Amino acid sequence: MHIVAILALDQVIPFDLATPIEVFSRTRLPDGRPGYQVRVCAEQPEVDAGTFAIRAHRGLEGLQGADTIIVPGTAVPTAPLPPAVRDALRAAAADGTRIASICAGTFPLAATGLLDGLRATTHWIAADLLAATHPGIDVDADVLYVDNGQILTSAGAAAGLDLCLHMIRRDYGSAVAADAARLSVMPLEREGGQAQFIVHDHAPAPQGSSFEPLLGWLQDHLDGELTLADIAARAGVSTRTLMRRFREQTGTTPLQWLHRARIRRAQHLLETTRHPVERIAAQVGFGSPTAFRDRFKRTTGVSPQAYRRTFS
Repeated sequence: MHIVAILALDQVIPFDLATPIEVFSRTRLPDGRPGYQVRVCAEQPEVDAGTFAIRAHRGLEGLQGADTIIVPGTAVPTAPLPPAVRDALRAAAADGTRIASICAGTFPLAATGLLDGLRATTHWIAADLLAATHPGIDVDADVLYVDNGQILTSAGAAAGLDLCLHMIRRDYGSAVAADAARLSVMPLEREGGQAQFIVHDHAPAPQGSSFEPLLGWLQDHLDGELTLADIAARAGVSTRTLMRRFREQTGTTPLQWLHRARIRRAQHLLETTRHPVERIAAQVGFGSPTAFRDRFKRTTGVSPQAYRRTFS
């Protein structure tokens, strides 16, 4: 039987804590035996969960001997990580324990240094903060979860459920994972590479950035076929300087920023208009409807028409 230890930190998000408890506790093997033993561990006996308190039955010693440790999200993701918790997670990693985070749980996991040099994700709304706070991490805000083998991270709370099912599939195979998915009324088909649904507001433009006028200009010219040289010329700098400064101030490259802005604009048009896909493709700067459909599906995980049916 696999042992799953769930680490409850102060200001833990209740849903993020409940999700792995429910999923792993209900998992049954083909012969009816439970697949997991679940422990809830915390540094202190009582944990503040915002609207109520949670009493953990085990302290940090409960992390020892676990096959998997889950770090749920917290309401204050940038809160300092207690040294005892940091040391316990590092010791577990050194022993080969699998460690996974849910939503903003990526932040305390990142504070241990265990994500340095790795690709990781978190909820899209906190991705820029994660990249700025921990520049040694390759932050990917466009996926549901990332599996690095021993260290795994997931996006929002629903993606945490996807990640739990993924780990069950790794441990016991697809049949057991499919049964766990049915008990959670959840499809098993959502893979880690499927995209988070990105909101259609403007792509990140930090206030006071020297590139703020440039970003505004880009938003107004999403329908154009802009190259890196075009953007550099508009900014009045060389392409090399543009790349360096743009990444410093936005956390991404000019063309990646432009790509996300175009997808956001497309989402907005799909939600608020009945324009045909061909027209929207032209409005957001794609050379052909086919190229637009392909890029949109690779970014959001669904086709433009499926997105419209869901969100219009």
